[in-house]
Order: sequence, then structure tokens, then C-alpha cells
Amino acid sequence: MTISIRLSDADAALIKNYARLNGISISELVRQSALERIEDEYDLSAFAAALEEHAANPQTYTLDEMERELGLK
Repeated sequence: MTISIRLSDADAALIKNYARLNGISISELVRQSALERIEDEYDLSAFAAALEEHAANPQTYTLDEMERELGLK
């Protein structure tokens, strides 16, 4: 799939130089950046849900307690 974006000359130069300095193609830089942003937003959403769940039930367990519960000790 091909996707086109419009950039100012300054933005295009910045992206091109960054990709060159890191030894990757512009396509790989844009792909990685987009996927990382999506993953970051997913992580923030999961964190917010976990925080809400913890606020509703603030029960916590130590590592030793969890290992015993899971039969790891």
C-alpha cells in the first residue's frame, strides 16, 4: 500500500535527515513512528482502565502472595 503525505520543505528535510542519521528509510521511519504512536495510545487506554479498576477495588498483593496463588512457589 502506498500512502502520500504533504510536508513543508523544512519538515521533509528534518524527516529525511533523521532517517539518514539513524540508517533507516523514510518509509521505515514513518511506519515505526505511526505504529509506536498507536501502541502508546493503546497502552495509555489500558493503563486508564486498570487505574479505574484499581480505584474501584484497591486490593493489592505482594509478589510472594501472587507466586503462591499461581503455584509458582
